Amino acid sequence: MEIGGLRRAYDAVLAEVDAGGFGPPPPGRYGAEQIVAHLVASDELMSEATEAVLAGSPYAFYDLDEVHRPELDELAAESGGLVGLADRLRASSDRLIDLVARLGPAADTPVETHLREGFDLVVDGPLPWGRTIDLHTRVHLPRHLAELRALRGT
Repeated sequence: MEIGGLRRAYDAVLAEVDAGGFGPPPPGRYGAEQIVAHLVASDELMSEATEAVLAGSPYAFYDLDEVHRPELDELAAESGGLVGLADRLRASSDRLIDLVARLGPAADTPVETHLREGFDLVVDGPLPWGRTIDLHTRVHLPRHLAELRALRGT
């Protein structure tokens, strides 16, 4: 798999996080800490699924629908806030990118995938793992980058 786009997408998110200066979120939306915690949790789940694919497991799954606001708030508190979350995102994204770089033909392995990002992205069933990584690169990360930028008013 081509991982340059994935690295660039993470670099853009991390640059935005490092810029800081976030205001409060609109009602019912995630704040900056929750957005970054969401990405860390997503990375951890994606890394687990990627490891299963690399190990040749006959069954792998990725279920982002099971991560909710209380878990994100707990992750933010455990991390010590936005700075700690940014460090965790650097580590989790590096780990995921390293794993994805090893996929090769295994990227075609179907993985039971459940995720919902508003109404824009809904997946509920098996999807080749490389396709899920592509959606993460081209839809998921840019969407959260836009949310972070909106919280800064830029």
